[in-house]
Amino acid sequence: MAEKDLEIADEIEHRYHYEAADLARILRSVKTIAMVGASADKTKFSYGVLRQLSEIGYDIRPVNPNPELTEIRGLKVYRTLEEIEVPIDMVDVFRPGDELYGIAEQAIALGAKVLWGQIGVFNDEAAALAEAAGLEVVMDRCPKIELFRPFWKPRLDLPI
Repeated sequence: MAEKDLEIADEIEHRYHYEAADLARILRSVKTIAMVGASADKTKFSYGVLRQLSEIGYDIRPVNPNPELTEIRGLKVYRTLEEIEVPIDMVDVFRPGDELYGIAEQAIALGAKVLWGQIGVFNDEAAALAEAAGLEVVMDRCPKIELFRPFWKPRLDLPI
């Protein structure tokens, strides 16, 4: 890698560095999660995250604009964040980073406490907007992975 590439990689790593204790605190503090970009396709990452978070007790509200999609795993699908009739603690985003600013605006309007961009989903302007409005922001991370990270122990003694 060129020196400039290493500098950029280092900057990104530090920009989106979160302490494990902070991520754990955030995930303990939320109950209702709006999942923007939820999919009924079992091969999609969002489906697996929705399934896991729902099964461990989070109240998941899937958001997908497709009018043909009415439920995922028995959960009512909402067309927009604004349609959700209960307070939302966290907005978990499975959409491209260039859509995150608009989603941050909606999360702020809803009174969400956390804006969470999934792996590969980040936008510095959206993060600054949400943080200025008092939301906690996590980007380029997956709550499903973060919930189980403390239980992952490397087994270096296993053969390759």
